[in-house]
Amino acid sequence: MRRHGYAPSALIETLHTIQEAFGHISTEALAYVADSLNVPHSKVLGVATFYNHFNMKPLGKHVFSVCTGTACFVKGSGEIVEFMKSEYGLEPGETTPDGNLTFTVARCVGACGLAPVMILDGNVVGKLSIEDMKVRIREWLSHDA
Repeated sequence: MRRHGYAPSALIETLHTIQEAFGHISTEALAYVADSLNVPHSKVLGVATFYNHFNMKPLGKHVFSVCTGTACFVKGSGEIVEFMKSEYGLEPGETTPDGNLTFTVARCVGACGLAPVMILDGNVVGKLSIEDMKVRIREWLSHDA
């Protein structure tokens, strides 16, 4: 915040910096940012929860995200969401009890030409059948076992 002169216009950059430092944005951090930038708490919370890339809870060691935008959904991404529920017991936004895996969904990742798209620890994977995606997820998770 100091780098940007405590300017309210630096809200998004400030939230990115906090997330980079701590891995997520806590409620305490939101309050501190609001007070420091002299921005209403509701605005800071609104910005932090509007953008998919901000996390309000600590993430697992590995993060898996599936795009549920229109193109991806039409190509079967909903099946991947159901697969994660049945295979790993995870609803979108949840982390395994051991902290190994966080499962999220994104409204759109902007890679519609690769639909369906999933992101494995920041690596975009697309243009696979749903069955191939399931195999890829299992392989990706088995590397830590």
